[in-house]
Amino acid sequence: MKSFMHGTNTLTNSVTSISKFGFWILCDDKEYFINFNDYPDFRRAPLDAIFEAKFISPKQIRWPSLDIDIEIDALKNPEIYPLQFT
Repeated sequence: MKSFMHGTNTLTNSVTSISKFGFWILCDDKEYFINFNDYPDFRRAPLDAIFEAKFISPKQIRWPSLDIDIEIDALKNPEIYPLQFT
């Protein structure tokens, strides 16, 4: 039997602060800093695009208009995920 109603999304995130160096995002109960030096695609992004962050899974955040996805684990443990830009 298939359920016709989807469950309520209990995952929450919100951008809490932006500076010239990056921005803070609150994911459930933990806040992470996304540095513009580490994620340069955000540097010239419009503010409304940065604020449109959405969970696409419990482990991943997506910014649809910027076509950017970040794994939560990469924010928790950046030393394990060296950033490489081509």
